[in-house]
Amino acid sequence: MVRPMISHSIVIADVHAHQFRVTLTVDKPAARQLLTLPVWIPGSYLVREFARHISDMQAHVGSRPIALEQLDKASWAAVCAGPGKLAVSYLVYAFDTSVRAAFLGAQRGFFNATSLCLRVEGRAHEPQQLTLRGLPRGWQVATTLPAVSSGAQRTGSYEAADYDELVDHPFELGKFWRGSFSARGVPHEFVVTGALPDFDTAQLLADAQKICEAEIDFWHPRPAGARSAGTPAFKRYLFLLNAVDEGHGGLEHRSSTALIASRRQLPQRGQASRSEGYVSLLGLIAHEYFHSWNVKQMRPAEFARLDYSRENYTELLWFFEGFTSYYDDLFLVRAGLIDANSYLALVAKTLSNVLDTPGRRVQPVARASYDAWIKYYRADENTPNATISYYAKGALVALALDLTLRTGGKGTLDGVMRALWQRSEGGPITRGDIAAALRSAGGRSFDKELAAWVDGVRDLPLQALLHSVAVEWQAQSASLAQRLGLRISESALTGVRITHVLSESAAQRAGLAAGDELLAVNGWRVRRLEDATRVAAPGEGAAWLVSRDQRVLALKVLFPKTAHSGATPVQLREAAKAPKAAQALRQAWLSG
Repeated sequence: MVRPMISHSIVIADVHAHQFRVTLTVDKPAARQLLTLPVWIPGSYLVREFARHISDMQAHVGSRPIALEQLDKASWAAVCAGPGKLAVSYLVYAFDTSVRAAFLGAQRGFFNATSLCLRVEGRAHEPQQLTLRGLPRGWQVATTLPAVSSGAQRTGSYEAADYDELVDHPFELGKFWRGSFSARGVPHEFVVTGALPDFDTAQLLADAQKICEAEIDFWHPRPAGARSAGTPAFKRYLFLLNAVDEGHGGLEHRSSTALIASRRQLPQRGQASRSEGYVSLLGLIAHEYFHSWNVKQMRPAEFARLDYSRENYTELLWFFEGFTSYYDDLFLVRAGLIDANSYLALVAKTLSNVLDTPGRRVQPVARASYDAWIKYYRADENTPNATISYYAKGALVALALDLTLRTGGKGTLDGVMRALWQRSEGGPITRGDIAAALRSAGGRSFDKELAAWVDGVRDLPLQALLHSVAVEWQAQSASLAQRLGLRISESALTGVRITHVLSESAAQRAGLAAGDELLAVNGWRVRRLEDATRVAAPGEGAAWLVSRDQRVLALKVLFPKTAHSGATPVQLREAAKAPKAAQALRQAWLSG
């Protein structure tokens, strides 16, 4: 007996109109069958309203047209009186080049099924089949969703155990470069679209392999006396990288990740060393791969069962995103891809950015996690004053906990992460589980630290903690923007435009506002903000001319001598003359 199957046919309808034609077929539908489309995609905490791209929706049972009642923005009811399969056909406009939705053009296609495939309510636990049709000549397909074969021939169909699995496997379509490597016996593949001809494929594969092996060893260390270590839950892994002119980001999935990066970030043949942009790309790769364990398997208890129709709240993104952000760059130094001082420079950048954000003293990082749906992904001119990034602050919380454990001599954050993995069996965890793992590793309660660092808004004691592991903390000269409390965009062609005015800053007191265009300082035309230091000294007032809403305003602006709110940029370096015990702690921390 053939079991009922939910099937999704995805046809390349028109590459120039950027349209997929999707047909959902349901065996034995309910008399009133409810259908929904997700409003968000797991891993990206914003309601994105994918249904807004659906048009020309039609439904049939057998050959009979039937009524399709729209219940809300992303729900429909099909009235299925009489025998026969339910077929619902619709167009989906796909022109989102991000990793979160769907794209179709003449050169490539990409989609997450959350943007294309309707969920059959009451039947989401059943197997789902996805079939691709109408691919342009020469196009390939890359995904880790298992392919359906007929003998030795592939059918163009893929099968998932249920709807959750279906939507957790992105697809890349088109003509692209493919490369592969093995990490601890697990096949890994890289697919890159849009790279320049001088892309060094061998370098990318070699470096990605080192990252993957380091992370597998982290989560599945070989027990003493054992012949082999544990293995990941996935049997193969796929990196999908779309190289573009400008862009950077990723979205994790259970056995793959979708990445977007600038072409300039890719390694170039003949390049003597890893560029800053390429190191940033390697950090992104390390981040999304780490998520295969930390959020895709071990996840917030609130995400044990996902609701695709609305926001899914948790206060633990500081842990799942923040701790992943801590480990991503740390694995670059542990894998031998960057040296210790290069890693410390990355930490200093994160630290300086957090210190330059007034919102760190307004919003606890636990609340930032909960508010991600309305604040993090909807940044505006007031965002730095009202919020803190759960990525950046969460990474610093992880650093502070790790160094506290190490200097206490009774554990490491590495051990905490592995204990949580084992305790949860790679499943849901709570804040209480995190506290218990810290207590077990450190031999004492860490509730005080969690209350201050996660639920509070005081700055973390990182200067003292870093000093204890032989890391020098050096204050750097603040830029004029940092002294004024401004964030800006500027170029020689368009000049200086203010994007953010920070709270209680000299810029705010002077009456500057987001959107202002700087025209002149003390009678001199200024196209770069730092040029203003040549016509007005620190501590002096300067006459600014700004353009605001077609009006030219004259404002008196005081040039402070120090950074806004004491947020002085920081440089971190290895301390060569520190006590040997502190240097040993630093070495153990960085080497893992």
